[in-house]
Amino acid sequence: MLNISKDELNGIRQSFEGKKIAVVGDMMLDGYFWGDVKRISPEAPVPVVEIEEEFFRFGGAANVALNILKLGGIPFPVGIIGNDEDGKKFNELLQKENINSDGIIVDSSRPTTIKTRVIAENQHIVRIDRESKTDISGDIENNILSVIRNKISELDAIILQDYNKGVLTKRLIKEIIKLANDHNKIITVDPKFDNFLEYKNVTVFKPNKKETENIFGIRIQSDEDIIKAGERLLDKLQSKYVLLTLGELGVALFENNNSVKRIPTKARKVADVSGAGDTVISTLTMALAANADIYTSAYLANYAGGLVCEEVGIVPVEIDKLFNTIEEKVL
Repeated sequence: MLNISKDELNGIRQSFEGKKIAVVGDMMLDGYFWGDVKRISPEAPVPVVEIEEEFFRFGGAANVALNILKLGGIPFPVGIIGNDEDGKKFNELLQKENINSDGIIVDSSRPTTIKTRVIAENQHIVRIDRESKTDISGDIENNILSVIRNKISELDAIILQDYNKGVLTKRLIKEIIKLANDHNKIITVDPKFDNFLEYKNVTVFKPNKKETENIFGIRIQSDEDIIKAGERLLDKLQSKYVLLTLGELGVALFENNNSVKRIPTKARKVADVSGAGDTVISTLTMALAANADIYTSAYLANYAGGLVCEEVGIVPVEIDKLFNTIEEKVL
């Protein structure tokens, strides 16, 4: 239960405003083609989708940046796009949302990552991915590090958002974490499999249950399994905190020399879990930057993730909806 007064909650809400958060990782574009199916193709036994609408949204680390914006913060996305039409669409979205593009580097050797979904009559027909998963070059690594070094003094926190698309290399992970710690900046991580155990000495490490099972070759089924996994993560990574997300079971918060704290899920009716992880890491980092304690930050993040799960599609949570709902339903 959240043990906080309305005045304290309002103070955190006000402190969200203007927090500068760098989001470093795999920038993506999500494309949507909506249409109708009226016939089967004569060329193959597949539906013919007559497109009625198409639009593009931020995906991956760019969606985390958008979440920061909707929570009242000032996002600074750092990553790469290709020198292609999808890269132009990505920049157009940045301009539309008035998000600083100084950290977005054009890499002509690879495409802009885009995931295109074809949807007909509310049925997801197919997804088409265009991406490169190879590690970025040393020159691009140097460019990214230069961008972060030049910005570090202005930042309140850094989020490392990894989707294993090649941006967060072992070298970048190590050097960005060192840079953040040297400047006493909050640094949080939403990891993926490839470099999972490289994220050492961060403020908060936020894996999900499946990722943790895959890394350790275990099954997490009981409360005892959850505790063992969390303690093992703390030991391996030496992070200040571990926030293990457990889907419908909520989250488990771990810190050294303290017992685990469990926070149940807050989704009242799950419609779509897409984007929930992005919302959790965004809200968690914003709350910590606003000087909320770790339990309150985890509670707000878990609640925000639950609200997102009640929406269809990848929809960031708005600051007013988050705090007004908590004040109405919890306090």
